Amino acid sequence: MDAIVLLKDDHKTVEKLFKQFEKAGPKAYKEKQKIVAQVVEELTTHTYIEENLFYPAARAGAPDTVDHVLESVEEHHVVVWMLSELKNLDPADERYVAKMTVLMENVRHHVEEEEKEWFPKVRAAMGRARLRELGEQMAKAKADAPNDPLDIPSAV
Repeated sequence: MDAIVLLKDDHKTVEKLFKQFEKAGPKAYKEKQKIVAQVVEELTTHTYIEENLFYPAARAGAPDTVDHVLESVEEHHVVVWMLSELKNLDPADERYVAKMTVLMENVRHHVEEEEKEWFPKVRAAMGRARLRELGEQMAKAKADAPNDPLDIPSAV
């Protein structure tokens, strides 16, 4: 699987979780907590492979997209801190849904920019063979991803 397809698949997985969260009833605390735990895991792993493998490769292979990489890392910074807060927040807390809503807005904005503006440029610059090779590396690296969002490089 090529790197961009892998990242888009991750995006779809997270979007499904977001929709489940949005459909959960206002008092469905246990269900929401379970969904948030999955979101934390998925986004932590996704962010890890993007920052450690995909972004450096994109910077090298598509140098005219460096500004996008830098902006994405800053967006990741916000997301990983929100994930760390959600991970430890009681789902009955009045800020829980609001915090998750802001997280979803941030992630959806990030995904839209990547998929519509940035990925096509990276695909054109890097080519099929390099993206396949990178995708294999990224798939393997998922096993090495940290559990704590604050262990992601952009957290600092």
